[in-house]
Amino acid sequence: MLLLRPPGVYAPQADTWLLRRALQDAALAPGARVLDLCTGTGVLAMAALRMGAAEAVALDASPRAVLAARCNAWLHRLPLTVRRGDLAEAVAEAGDGRRFDVVLANPPYVPSPDRELPRRGAAMCWDGGPDGRAVLDRLCAGAPALLAPGGTLLLVHSELCDTDRTLDLLYGEGLEPSVVARSTIPFGPVLRGRAAWLEARGLIAPGQCTEELVVIRADRP
Repeated sequence: MLLLRPPGVYAPQADTWLLRRALQDAALAPGARVLDLCTGTGVLAMAALRMGAAEAVALDASPRAVLAARCNAWLHRLPLTVRRGDLAEAVAEAGDGRRFDVVLANPPYVPSPDRELPRRGAAMCWDGGPDGRAVLDRLCAGAPALLAPGGTLLLVHSELCDTDRTLDLLYGEGLEPSVVARSTIPFGPVLRGRAAWLEARGLIAPGQCTEELVVIRADRP
């Protein structure tokens, strides 16, 4: 698929395609309403429309990502709604009855030395705080409010962020979570550059150069 991607917008890669595969396996119900958080280029939201979703809304905090997703939707003639926003704004709208059958999320999850998350630049796409969970924990807490009854969250992240914690948090929020896809990949440039720091923090084993990606599906009863 041809995609426009300005500098600073997340390039679709292994986690994107693993999440797309999980979406395909989930088999969207006809007329499903889909929310794509941290949309980047909009590729997953557009995939949902191609799979039969009646409506797809894409959110990203980056102005460049919003522009890219809008351009890509226009390029592929898909009726994608793209807005600048984050999880907090999505949850606020859910309080007014705006809920979705499927919520997709590929949030920033790479452990990073800085406690404060970046507000601009490419690092917005991946920095997730010292344990990688600064966004993930908020997402787990906010997900139930975004889902319609019977709705499904599909969330991708690295094993470095503690898969069991994600499962426990989602279960504690009343959802029914499970790991539905896994893939082991070599470290990319960001993790390679942080390997010594990750090892010193005990987040990876000495000499480790691969990570496991997981997709977690959480269903709202």
